[in-house]
Amino acid sequence: MKFLLVAVNAKYIHSNPAIYSLYAYAEAKYGHMIEIAEYTINQRTEDILAMIYERKPDAIGFSTYIWNWNVISEILSNLSKVLPDTDIWLGGPQVSYNADQVLAQFPNVKGIMVGEGEVTFSEILEKYEKGNVNDFASVDGLCLRTGYTKPRGMTDLSGLPFLYHNMEPFTNRIIYYESSRGCPYRCSYCLSSIDKTVRLRDMDLVKKELDFFLKNKVNQVKFVDRTFNCAHDHAMEIWKYLYEHDNGITNFHFEISADIIKDEELEMLNKLRPGQVQLEIGVQSVNARTLEAINRKMDLERLEYVVAKIRESHNIHQHLDLIAGLPYEDYDSFGRSFDRVYGMRPDQLQLGFLKVLSGAPISSQTEKYGIVYTKQPPYEVLYTNWLSYSDVIRLKKIEEMVEMYYNSNQFINTLNYLVKAFKSPFAMFESLADYFEEQGCFINSPSRAYRYVVLLDFANKYDEGKEEIYKELLTYDLYLRENMKSRPDFCKTITDEKHKKYRLSFYREEEKTRHFLPELSQYDGRQLSGMTHLEPFKYPVWDMEKMLHNKEIPESVNDQEYYILFDYSRKNPLTKEAFTILNLPKGSAPIGK
Repeated sequence: MKFLLVAVNAKYIHSNPAIYSLYAYAEAKYGHMIEIAEYTINQRTEDILAMIYERKPDAIGFSTYIWNWNVISEILSNLSKVLPDTDIWLGGPQVSYNADQVLAQFPNVKGIMVGEGEVTFSEILEKYEKGNVNDFASVDGLCLRTGYTKPRGMTDLSGLPFLYHNMEPFTNRIIYYESSRGCPYRCSYCLSSIDKTVRLRDMDLVKKELDFFLKNKVNQVKFVDRTFNCAHDHAMEIWKYLYEHDNGITNFHFEISADIIKDEELEMLNKLRPGQVQLEIGVQSVNARTLEAINRKMDLERLEYVVAKIRESHNIHQHLDLIAGLPYEDYDSFGRSFDRVYGMRPDQLQLGFLKVLSGAPISSQTEKYGIVYTKQPPYEVLYTNWLSYSDVIRLKKIEEMVEMYYNSNQFINTLNYLVKAFKSPFAMFESLADYFEEQGCFINSPSRAYRYVVLLDFANKYDEGKEEIYKELLTYDLYLRENMKSRPDFCKTITDEKHKKYRLSFYREEEKTRHFLPELSQYDGRQLSGMTHLEPFKYPVWDMEKMLHNKEIPESVNDQEYYILFDYSRKNPLTKEAFTILNLPKGSAPIGK
């Protein structure tokens, strides 16, 4: 008997912890019966169907989520045509809260595993092995043609085996890890609000498993804990362990509630290696009435304080989220939420849109709030009593601008200077979205190089008379991230004799002294000039405080050019920016890390 567990992931880099957890729990007794197959939503469904067919499973189980349900639905519609004798099972959040409706939609599905599936799956395998294929009604946690069986009790998290032993299937992929289940909060848009009991995995097990990741030098471990720091001692002990056992490589991702972070936790976080940890912080809205309506309690002032304290240490990437389409949040209110979160200066600011998930409390409140959403996944909001469909369309375009220009981290200095020309950050991205629309850029999908040109033209329109400053800001942003050999047209020429002579003399001198690039001592001057970049600037683009606080750039700056050396062998582990050295007429000093 062969039971094939199938995952259809969003991207190849992702893995599916659900099917690996099912396998790990059942492996000791039934491992000989189980096979695993992983695909992505980017593959053709006919190709996935063909590959499943070639495995010839006796039973198959799909792990279903909001992002793969359309693909899996299409596969289900044809699977029994090519494998008529194969039993089909489903599990996962997409089908757990409306299982009877899914069974009605797909008559070829034998049953659905509702909720946590490790024990349930193992008992299903037991029935198959013993030939009791007509006795699934005695298995808890199922929805069958005959109805629901007895609800499955909560799993002892410490009783679950570790998912990872052989790292070969996870090469160059994100590793997902779970140290707790459940969430103490009751946010009405979230399925985690249903599981009200927080269960913690035994700390000795957690440390042993973290040590496995560290010894194997895994690139990234993403904790799937819904609110990682809801138990202070648990979070502190894990962060302390990571601090004391850092391997210099592995990055750990945590989803946290920032406003409950204690000062002791802040002190520990600020000690971590730059790039060792990244934090995802859900803000969702700053509208008090909205937060109350979605049962979200949050101390915004404390959240701002925590985000600022973490940012001061320049060692942790912070990702802050907002959700459009929540109750009582209209277009202007969302703009105010955006501005307040933007003011916290996150490394990434994600604009999400409300998804009405089956089983989430808000799914029963849609009529109350006038929430209309798409019939098919991702069940995303179309409009509400406060937000029109036109508003949603415009916010989608603003979201694209934020992703392209802010979250890419490729235009940070230019945006920091440009934003002062607008009444607010939200107004800037509004205008940028409108400009993209006017220029037809949404249709043409401009290349990365062209995005710099579009931003320059936009800046010239809304902050007139400063074209040379914006050219230099964009040049600085460009070379911070890439040693461009083909210079965009907006960059000043550096082919005249003065620049050529300066650069030639600099690299000749560096070959002798190794003053600026000691880590590259094995390379000669010609090689150094190819591995680094030396760029002249007229304005102090490296000093945003000076740029922002001087309405007029000081004349003394205009009298001379400053050279900046971009060293790409030393990049900031957080921002990925090149290490920069300002070459002043009377000496040189590093200006970046």
